[in-house]
Amino acid sequence: MNLIKVIDSHTGGEPTRVVIDGGPDIGSGSAADLRERFKNDHDSFRCAVVNEPRGSDILVGGLLVEPKDQTCEAGVIFFNNVGMLNMCGHGLIGFVATLSHLGRIQPGKHSIETSVGLVSTQLHDDGQVSFENVPSYRKAKSIKLEVEGYGEVTGDVAWGGNWFFLIKDHNLEIDFENVDKLTQFTWNVRKAVNANGYQEVDHIEMFAAPENPENNSRNFVLCPGKAYDRSPCGTGTSAKVACMAEDGLLQRGEVWRQESITGSVFEGSYRVEDGKVIPSIKGSAFVNGESTLILNPADPLCWGIDSQVNM
Repeated sequence: MNLIKVIDSHTGGEPTRVVIDGGPDIGSGSAADLRERFKNDHDSFRCAVVNEPRGSDILVGGLLVEPKDQTCEAGVIFFNNVGMLNMCGHGLIGFVATLSHLGRIQPGKHSIETSVGLVSTQLHDDGQVSFENVPSYRKAKSIKLEVEGYGEVTGDVAWGGNWFFLIKDHNLEIDFENVDKLTQFTWNVRKAVNANGYQEVDHIEMFAAPENPENNSRNFVLCPGKAYDRSPCGTGTSAKVACMAEDGLLQRGEVWRQESITGSVFEGSYRVEDGKVIPSIKGSAFVNGESTLILNPADPLCWGIDSQVNM
């Protein structure tokens, strides 16, 4: 019988579960190396932690690891209901809030090692968290796709720590009443994107006018496992910021307030270093649980219910 200690939090409504003790032995190395080892050798552990009956399709997991870079406060690798994540913005905010809850960090700047590189974070005095993401950029602009059941859809392919297809023009209302329609539309878009030479894209993001006039935009983000993001999505906001920077629609240091379907908000901005856009994302996370997961081999669902989604 294995006991797994976890801390649960939510960032703008999107949950994160950080494994702080009892995880598998994945040796030492960079977070990127540990991610591959975890992916190849311990996928059943991933499934046990975030999938039913202990988790759900929307839960993102983070495994606390020792950083290879000793300038970092900690290392983390992220995963969800269907596999590994490259990076996770809301998860990183939740991870920093978790480190604070554990007393491992105080307000100030802290480097975190992730599988896509070192990320600079700041825990503010009011509990909010900001982070400078990895360099973000647009790979392709105004790609036209023929989407089954919807006709032609135009969008951009961009990187913000994960790969996104960003859609501004559509005829759907981003509202809770439309979640099923939004999910079906974005899922069909993802299939079309992947079939047209962009296999790397696993997140689809739609934009519309905000509900709160203090914000700049409202979004709906479909994640790899076909669940939608309750938060404004940190990597998605980074991808959006990179596209706006390239188009001259957002200036350096200017704040973009991204509203999610739940009404939660991330503040996005950027600086430029060596010609690369470095987004900064700010949001709030709240720890809402400490628990011990029990992995009992006698339980036929000990390793979770596999929720792999057929493409």
